[in-house]
Amino acid sequence: MAATMSNVEEIRSRVILGEYNVTNVHTSDYPGNYPGYDDTWDMQKFQKNFRIDVVHLDESSMEFDMVGIDAAIANAFRRILLAEVPTMAIEKVFIYNNTSIVQDEVLAHRLGLVPIKADPRLFEYRSTGEESAEEEGSEIDTIQLQLKIKCSRNPRASKDTADPRELYLNHMGKDHAKFSPVATASYRLLPDITLLEPVEGEKAERLKRCFSRGVIDIQDVDGKKVAKVVNSRLDTCSREFLRHDDLKNAVKLGRLRDHFIFTVESTGILPPDVLVTEAIKVLMVKCQRFLNALDSTDLE
Repeated sequence: MAATMSNVEEIRSRVILGEYNVTNVHTSDYPGNYPGYDDTWDMQKFQKNFRIDVVHLDESSMEFDMVGIDAAIANAFRRILLAEVPTMAIEKVFIYNNTSIVQDEVLAHRLGLVPIKADPRLFEYRSTGEESAEEEGSEIDTIQLQLKIKCSRNPRASKDTADPRELYLNHMGKDHAKFSPVATASYRLLPDITLLEPVEGEKAERLKRCFSRGVIDIQDVDGKKVAKVVNSRLDTCSREFLRHDDLKNAVKLGRLRDHFIFTVESTGILPPDVLVTEAIKVLMVKCQRFLNALDSTDLE
């Protein structure tokens, strides 16, 4: 009975990476699915188990763990970060005279990629019908910028050089969006590595090399080299150990189904922690809108 309960717990909580397939990928912890398990959703239970742990934070990137939540909610949060957090950007470009070799549509597209460092929370959306070229923007809904730059010859360049970096001035602006990290948000499940049997000696050294640096450590136990899992978080789940016949049955590789490792990168417009906060606010508004729709349906 104990073994059965253990197997059920593994199915409920872990994705298993086998040699030829990946199992337990779908959520199965819903009410009545497993005898002896009360998987009815409970607010107090959720509040007790749910947590967010910030692992790394600087001005451009953030890594944090979101634990105790379903993949559907985690993915909704990721998609909101990518597409629904308000951002100031160039929407329309009116070109009166373009004498460069860059086509108008390509120039407009590249201008739209330039990140504008302005807090969108300080502005309002423009009303419908106020987006034509004739309409003047106001300080509460529009940012006006001027770009004045010209590529010219460098009078101090050596006569013998052919390097464009010396021949010209302003021939390559380092503030272009392609030199900035792309704002993105991604997550991965926390790896779970279990050694099913002692791995010693030369096998331990080979096992260590099969994983990312820092995942497996070699310890001295009674004069023997013994492999031990020290930090499964660093693993990339490459399954390299499956290439070795004497190691493939010694390791079980999985991922915790409700432990998400988020990575958020900012273009510099807003700090990553502010982006996360704003995404949470958007998600809360969506939930409230859904609850309001349910209430209105009940009234009908």
